[in-house]
Amino acid sequence: MKSFDGFTKGVNLGGWLSQCDYSIERLTSFISEDDIKTISSWGVDHVRLPLDYNIVQNEDGTINAAGFGYIDHALEMCGKYGLNTVLDLHKTAGYSFDKGENESGFFARSEYQERFYCLWEEFARRYGNSDNIAFELLNEITDKKFSAEWNRIAHECIKRIRVIAPDTVILVGGYWNNSAAAVKDLDKPYDDRVVYNFHCYEPMPFTHQGATWVDKMDPDFRLAYADSDWSSQRFIDSFREAFETAQKNGTVLYCGEYGVIDKATKEDTLRWYKDINAAFEHYGISRCAWSYKQMDFGLSDERLSGIIEELVRYL
Repeated sequence: MKSFDGFTKGVNLGGWLSQCDYSIERLTSFISEDDIKTISSWGVDHVRLPLDYNIVQNEDGTINAAGFGYIDHALEMCGKYGLNTVLDLHKTAGYSFDKGENESGFFARSEYQERFYCLWEEFARRYGNSDNIAFELLNEITDKKFSAEWNRIAHECIKRIRVIAPDTVILVGGYWNNSAAAVKDLDKPYDDRVVYNFHCYEPMPFTHQGATWVDKMDPDFRLAYADSDWSSQRFIDSFREAFETAQKNGTVLYCGEYGVIDKATKEDTLRWYKDINAAFEHYGISRCAWSYKQMDFGLSDERLSGIIEELVRYL
């Protein structure tokens, strides 16, 4: 794959079908058609839709048809406004990047892995072989010790998807929460429709300043971007190994998440977006900013009023 056509610049819909309270009100109204219209007006070509397994899969592994209705509604709205969609499985039975979800055992228990495969086969039956939809197998593998097992699971999952959806683009990321540094340890792509996925929140002391969920982070800590020792060149340097790995293995890179916490100033947030955008443009990396609203990183939130019109030029 030489380019990820139709998925050059995007915005995440975090907190809608994932990382939420799963209330009917949340699932039906957190993102509206007006929100999708706004995202489209920002000049992006796609959204990333994080979703949790328990919305579409019952505890016994059977399919919850009603849960798929929320995905269908999202895809209908996106289609109306010309936006493609990455379906991102943010949590699967037995695994979540978030320790608070109390999911464990996925990498050791075959029954969890089988549920994962079966769910992706269902996604493939419903949404496969569309130029407007890509699949992201699983969000943010955390520990490097899972690397070999994850490569095996991803290979088997893609093999089973391909029986149903031979043409769908599939995204695969590595350990350390989809770190760019982990791309080198991903297996060679299963076929020419697989893209290497990574996330970037560097430098973490800046993008996650004061984040209560980060270990050893003081909630009152603040850091100006100018004092972080990062620049567009440093982003370019940090992506180089991943880019060269993708080139060597005949694929491309996709940055599925990047963004700045709402505790940073809006001026610093804009400076950071300009710098990381320069690196994306340097390598031709497709990307998707985190996140459209709320979730501590909201692009449409009041905190960015006055600069959002300029900021979206650097998504």
